[in-house]
Amino acid sequence: MLITFIFIYLAITIWIGWFASRYVKTSNDFAIAGRKMPTYVVASGLFATWFGSETVMGASSEFVEHGLLGVIEDPFGASLCLLLIGLFFARPLYKMNILTFSDYFRIRYNKKAEWISAIFMIPSYFSWIAAQLVALAIVLQAIANIPYIWGVIICASVVLFYTYVGGMWSVAITDTVQTVIIITGMLVLMLELIGEIGGWQQMIDKTPKGFFRFTPKENNFTSWITYFGAWITIGWGSIPQQDVFQRTLSAKSEKVAVNSAYWSAFMYLTVAAMPLVIALCGTLLYPDIKQGDSQMTIPILVLKHSSVGMQIIFFGALLSAILSTCSGAILAPATVLGENLIKPLYGAKISDKKLLKIMRLSVIGITIMGVALSLYKSEIYELVGESSALSLVALFVPLVAGLYWKKANGFGAILSMTLGTGVWTFFEFYEAEIPSMILGLLASISGMIIGSLIIRLPAKVV
Repeated sequence: MLITFIFIYLAITIWIGWFASRYVKTSNDFAIAGRKMPTYVVASGLFATWFGSETVMGASSEFVEHGLLGVIEDPFGASLCLLLIGLFFARPLYKMNILTFSDYFRIRYNKKAEWISAIFMIPSYFSWIAAQLVALAIVLQAIANIPYIWGVIICASVVLFYTYVGGMWSVAITDTVQTVIIITGMLVLMLELIGEIGGWQQMIDKTPKGFFRFTPKENNFTSWITYFGAWITIGWGSIPQQDVFQRTLSAKSEKVAVNSAYWSAFMYLTVAAMPLVIALCGTLLYPDIKQGDSQMTIPILVLKHSSVGMQIIFFGALLSAILSTCSGAILAPATVLGENLIKPLYGAKISDKKLLKIMRLSVIGITIMGVALSLYKSEIYELVGESSALSLVALFVPLVAGLYWKKANGFGAILSMTLGTGVWTFFEFYEAEIPSMILGLLASISGMIIGSLIIRLPAKVV
């Protein structure tokens, strides 16, 4: 019965994507849904951006093993990111009426900065997409005994179809439906487990001392700099990512874009706490589920210790979460690839119909890259960390400086992106006391300041 439900659910998702395709007439419709989305749709989309494999499977296993300090990056850093977008970024970027972050780099700096930002942005999504495909394949393997490779191919095909035909319209509609399923499924399961364990206080009493500690145990430089790094990996690093930006720009007004970011920050912080509580209750009630792959703690808990009805609710929620994240992660770099790397090769002659076709073909190419990486690596938490760190060291500083520092110029932006990425890459191979992404971020800041002050090019102010 569970397997039947899963395939019915996947079929419904494909149908929704096909239904949404009727609204896609232009590249603007495909990329940002024609800027017609209300608050609840945009907020659902922003919430669904990261509420996927890392939150349900990766972060929950980290929480069980390391306590609250193990999940600073997600959900706390992710909620911080959405809050900061509402406070400082949604309003000025929405006013520019653009499709991608790299469009912003062209308008604020120059075409070379646009091209380089796209080169850095696109690869940052391959690990993110792969993480979602890994999770989907693991789930299908657990509940239907489908071989891992075939699980990856099946799930990639489903996401590819509805993203290809419907673009942001498909993503927006499926995100909204899936958000309802996610909240319902997680809430029902969490309340059932809390009741089974005897209430909140019983759960807290059974955890080790210091499990809910929110600040570093050791008061030294290394501990605090690592703690800071956990906050900013997604908290800052995901601000200049196209999937978040694209969902924000699908809003029907500037006010809707800002308010949606605030609502999604609140939704993420509260709903993302549910899988953490579920995993904790599960390991306290059934210690044997901690054996084996820790990423499978919650799925194994549900399969072994829940009714068929609860299994249907939970796996519907889990698939919803991962599919939402994966579709947005595929659409984002595909839009950048089409808009900022391929479109300029055609010059002013390219028609909108041709651009729409290019974006759709880019969706196929990006999906293939994600599939290839998912067959090479299978650690969800590692894959997600790689994705956020690259955008932090390459794109965050040029974005912030461009919006809030008038002296920032194109040379500074290019130096910031290349220096930040170079230093981060170097220290990924040669470890230092300070995390590599912090060193990369400092290098990116230095590159922006030095490049903008020494090479005094005229800055464009937007």
